Amino acid sequence: MARPVAEEDVEGGEKPLDPAAEKVRQKLIRFMIVNLSLLFIALMVVIGALVYKARNAPVAGLPSTGDVQVPAGAPLSGDIVLPVGAKVVSQSLSGNRLSIDAELADGSRAIFVYDIAERRMIGQFPIRNK
Repeated sequence: MARPVAEEDVEGGEKPLDPAAEKVRQKLIRFMIVNLSLLFIALMVVIGALVYKARNAPVAGLPSTGDVQVPAGAPLSGDIVLPVGAKVVSQSLSGNRLSIDAELADGSRAIFVYDIAERRMIGQFPIRNK
């Protein structure tokens, strides 16, 4: 069966919309342009924030302010004073803090915490049984 010939085929173009439909189409196009513009601006803000963070990020590998500063080629040295007769049972290092588990002269035990950066004892914790 043959297709009926429509007015659009004969004229070669689209039939104009009625004024109400044209007004709705223009509103939709304006809505789409505004939303795409806002989306593009938001995307640019996110990309700008990522670039800013990447450029201002601290460089890895540099010592932080809490790390021990030692001159190149020179070993770090200092005295850690424990009570007379104390024996070191174990030690542990975390950052610039040194924890020393010691057995004291009277047989009791204590943990001494030493700050290497400040080169001073910052705590003594006796270990007791209840």
